[in-house]
Amino acid sequence: MKAIIEVSRPGDYRARALEIAKRADAGAPATESDYHLGFEDAGQLFSEFTAERCRMLDVLAATGAQSIYALAKRLRRNYSNVHRDVQAMIEREIIAKDDDSRVYVPWDSVDIRVTLGSSRAA
Repeated sequence: MKAIIEVSRPGDYRARALEIAKRADAGAPATESDYHLGFEDAGQLFSEFTAERCRMLDVLAATGAQSIYALAKRLRRNYSNVHRDVQAMIEREIIAKDDDSRVYVPWDSVDIRVTLGSSRAA
């Protein structure tokens, strides 16, 4: 499964939920679906997913579960700043903690999708 972070129009998630409900009503077996996290606009998305947070996610996905301290050392960043960024990503369910309190990216991939200049339905 992957995490999809995107700028989405109002109603996108409602339409997705209705499609899942239709499949369930038709008796189709439930399938694992991707995790979607939507933002109203690109500015809001990039205020949460800063360059440093994206770099942190990239490094963490590549290197696997580790302590926040080890991650901060690997990133050559201040521990408290990395801790704050990890907490923000845990709240967004992009990072998780294992039983040993090590952090990791629980997704096969994290996709960030931004389309600029498209017309938006109200």
